[in-house]
Amino acid sequence: MRILIVEDEVKLASLIRRGLREEGFLADVAIKGEDALWMAGTTDYDVLVLDVMLPGIDGLETCKRLRADGVRTPILMLTAKGEVSDRIEGLNVGADDYLTKPFAFGELVARLHALGRRGDVERLPVLEVGDLRLDPVTHRVWREQEEIELSAKEFLLLATLMRHPGAALSRQQLLEHAWDSEYEAQSNVVDVYIRYLRDKVDRPFGRSSIETVRGVGYRLINEPEPPIDDLQRPLG
Repeated sequence: MRILIVEDEVKLASLIRRGLREEGFLADVAIKGEDALWMAGTTDYDVLVLDVMLPGIDGLETCKRLRADGVRTPILMLTAKGEVSDRIEGLNVGADDYLTKPFAFGELVARLHALGRRGDVERLPVLEVGDLRLDPVTHRVWREQEEIELSAKEFLLLATLMRHPGAALSRQQLLEHAWDSEYEAQSNVVDVYIRYLRDKVDRPFGRSSIETVRGVGYRLINEPEPPIDDLQRPLG
């Protein structure tokens, strides 16, 4: 899941981001409502964590403008106010859930998962390219009938490739979809994780479905199954 944290208390925002990354989320931070508007409008986030008290336009106005702009991403409002009227106001302008400060981090994570599942039902069907299947909701991957264990980053990278079968995706495009905004475009992290993926989803099955496109990046192809006699997998 990719989360946008909109919080002007820099220390708190950093703590939330660090905690979410440890839980396997991708997390970006905006400190103003104006920044949240363009970031949420240009990046496909799964959930927005939006503080009510922000400099410039506050969280309520930010939420209202996001909905007016057609951004349907689930929004979790954070606030130091615990009054019922404040929660009602937030829900009325388009928020999906409310969490009052101070809060338990475990509860924040649980609410993010719950909000993410709401979108999953409508937006995230099982992806299939040949005999390779990926379920974005349960985070499970299979080739043929064999389940493959992937890390969170490997899963995100494979999901990006499977959403664009046959298309040559640049390293920058893969960075934008599978990593958060702290990574530099010059980083070789994409090449490293492509190698990890090949070792898990291709080589054990005698395939070469993740192709290198010279001068561009990588693409996933629907490679025909090899003959049974060619499937010489190592034992153990």
